Amino acid sequence: MSLPPETRPAESGVIHDIGYRGYTGPRLGRGYATRSLFTQGLRAAYGLGRSGRSKVLPMLVLAVLTLPAVVIVALAIVQGRTELPLDYPAYPSALGLVVELFVAAQAPVLMSRDLRYSTVPLYFSRPITRGDYVRAKFGAMVVAMLLLMTAPMVVLYLGAVLGGMPFGHNTAHFLYGLAAAVLFALVYSAVGLLIAASTPRRGFGVAAIMGFLVVSQGIAVVVLGIAGGLDNPVPPESANWVGLLSPGWLVEGLVTQLFGLGSAADLHAPGTLGVTVFALEAAVVVAGSYGLLRRRYRSI
Repeated sequence: MSLPPETRPAESGVIHDIGYRGYTGPRLGRGYATRSLFTQGLRAAYGLGRSGRSKVLPMLVLAVLTLPAVVIVALAIVQGRTELPLDYPAYPSALGLVVELFVAAQAPVLMSRDLRYSTVPLYFSRPITRGDYVRAKFGAMVVAMLLLMTAPMVVLYLGAVLGGMPFGHNTAHFLYGLAAAVLFALVYSAVGLLIAASTPRRGFGVAAIMGFLVVSQGIAVVVLGIAGGLDNPVPPESANWVGLLSPGWLVEGLVTQLFGLGSAADLHAPGTLGVTVFALEAAVVVAGSYGLLRRRYRSI
């Protein structure tokens, strides 16, 4: 039986001050948050700040890319050569499979993990925007790829110059190599991040990226064979258009023709028209992938 209202005990409450205070420090804003996300992404690409197991693959890939450069320089100096046996822009292409392995393994680290653990909405709560997020992740992957490909070329350059090889020739071709590294980094990062952002499962992302790169190059090899590019020491000029079918061959052909490197037997963009088409496709791949990435995160 309930008591009448006038006889019920008066309800009372106590407010306890447990020391919580509002933040009164500086507001660093979007720029600082974006830079922090970029730094975190770059460190994550090499496993820094994570478990020891996460560092094994990126550091192993870096070692595999750098050690041949040391051997090449040593052999060139011992043999008294006046130039390196492998040109700077050709170095990323010669070890292209290792570069592809890096982007396939590390692009999902930057994208898939945030999707899997649902941390992306936390970034967008404030103050970072979806565009800031994509820009930071894209920049981190590009810089990680640049560091990966530039390190062995720095070893080649320092070894060649200190070994008495012509300074002007090596400096010019080293700059060509840097240009090639930038193109490789942009194209591979664009493709890798776009595929990685489509799945929250890192394993699926690795398999999809590697599968796309390997299959596209396999198709290019088949088409090159049909065009007579495998049977002849000097393939017909028309056979070089197969470079449009593979991201790696696309950059390799563009760099070879743009800087006048290699010989007629090497894959290259066919003439001025080829340079224009190859450059246009590279720009479309990078810009299109970046745009699709922004659209992907617009719905999250």
